[in-house]
Amino acid sequence: MGGPAYDCLTNPLGAVRFSFANALSSGYDPASSVGKDWGVVDLFLPYFSDESALSQVPILDSSSIKWLQPNTLVRFRGMIQDMLGNEFYAGACKDGATWRTNKFSDVSQFPEGSPTDLQVWERRLLYCVPVPGQNQWTECSSQELRNRFLDLTGQNREKRVRVDEEMTDSMESNTSEAGINGSPFKKMKVGEATPSTSESQVPQSSGLPPATNTDSLPCLVKMYDSPESELKLNDVVEFLGVLTFDPNVMMDTDSLDEISDDLSEAESVQMPSRKVPRLHCLIHRKLETQHFLHGSSLFTETKSPQIFKEIRESLMKYLTGLLGNDHIAAQFLLLHLLSKVHGRVDNVAVGKLSLNLIHLNKESMPIFGTQLSNALKNLLPFTQSVPLTIEYLNTASFGPKKDYGINRLMPGVLQIADGTHLILDETELQPGTLNSVGVENANLLKNLLECQKVEYDFQYYKMEMASDVQMLIFSEGKSNIMPADLVLPFQPSQVNSLEVITPETAEAWRCYLATCKSLSHSIGQELQQVVENDLVAARQTDRSLGSQDLSRLLTMARMMSVSYGETTLSLEHWQMVLELERLRKERLK
Repeated sequence: MGGPAYDCLTNPLGAVRFSFANALSSGYDPASSVGKDWGVVDLFLPYFSDESALSQVPILDSSSIKWLQPNTLVRFRGMIQDMLGNEFYAGACKDGATWRTNKFSDVSQFPEGSPTDLQVWERRLLYCVPVPGQNQWTECSSQELRNRFLDLTGQNREKRVRVDEEMTDSMESNTSEAGINGSPFKKMKVGEATPSTSESQVPQSSGLPPATNTDSLPCLVKMYDSPESELKLNDVVEFLGVLTFDPNVMMDTDSLDEISDDLSEAESVQMPSRKVPRLHCLIHRKLETQHFLHGSSLFTETKSPQIFKEIRESLMKYLTGLLGNDHIAAQFLLLHLLSKVHGRVDNVAVGKLSLNLIHLNKESMPIFGTQLSNALKNLLPFTQSVPLTIEYLNTASFGPKKDYGINRLMPGVLQIADGTHLILDETELQPGTLNSVGVENANLLKNLLECQKVEYDFQYYKMEMASDVQMLIFSEGKSNIMPADLVLPFQPSQVNSLEVITPETAEAWRCYLATCKSLSHSIGQELQQVVENDLVAARQTDRSLGSQDLSRLLTMARMMSVSYGETTLSLEHWQMVLELERLRKERLK
């Protein structure tokens, strides 16, 4: 054999049918399997271990949807915005003595006449959206992907035609268009599938949430062979599967913001495929920051502490320049960028480190605030900015809310992915009165800042969802709305010209930040006593220090260590943290 008898990229359903036939010959029984995987996962799983093969699979987005073909293999990278429950579908039936399958398909094309031994299986529906705040550098060029795909399909076209002819089975060849339309089981579209009685079953009216931006393409992902507990709301996931949509009436991607307005009751069982493409998931994986790095991976083993130190110095020089040569602010900013929630004790999120830069105003924000915001967009995969004005707080929807009229979870500003960096600009805040919505939004923000949790409103009850969001606040004085872990007076000495950063340098910094955040950390037994003595001394010197302050110092120590690529706290790094804290308190006097 010179290779597989099917083309997984351009004919994934052929591969599914081929593996189904092999499984049948090995004793697989569709009547008792309830649709259990018969080897499809193992067939496609190598894509996630072979980056060169994975790079050939187009990414589904608002640009690529214009040229992608139905029933081809695609990837969708996004956040799970809503979980729509389960649906039943006609999974398999007998054509005479031969079993046929409809798994990973929208439309069933069973042979003429009433199918025998019809097996009704179940699949799970996930409504996914591009990750809110995802920055452009994380995305591969749509034109580049298109060229790759067309090159590959051109090379395989002759082979594919030959293989498809050989693999055309009686399910397809014996079914005429009239026959398909003649039987109630011949063409069971997803919208006609029998929904389960789950509370979160597919809505019977158009429940599309507003798009986060006009270029945002949502996707309805259909899950098979995956435990329900494996994925949860707001997970960032890469799905690889079969794309289905109606290419004749596909959406105008320039008007995606009108999605929620132009669906009629008649067409809204589920979400019409002309508006929301479907992806029948073959395999999936949760994504971390390193999966968004181009041509790089985490360098925990291949880089020495000296390399970490050199990259740290270059990044610190860049951040210091952005902050008007305020070296102390740059040090705290770096620690803040490396923070992440690595544990929870009761209601305390261990590892968070929010930062409030004060002494910024309307005049300095367009200079330093804008430069810093743009820089972070180029360094971090997901960034969002929220204007803290009375008008915005009183009108925006911060917390997700369940709409039982359409049985959908309507997103809020704070339904964001873990690892997102959130900038809160309080410099435009004017005196005014918060209405009930504004008070609720302010409380939601405060709860996210203090506990790293967001409250979801399910109308009859409310539920807190754990988050891991870095929060940076710009304000003129200490923020009363957002009591940050660290408050630092910003003291720039000059306005520097913007430094031109090469793509290679930017990629090195991104990889450095992702690597440092991923490092484990501990305090050696020898240093534990030193740290304990220093914390006791600090408490005796300043009786106002509470347990949260002492915990913050330990978090800063962890961030300081990993910023140098170290996984164990050293005396030098501990003393650096104490000195930074001393300098911060001097500024606050």
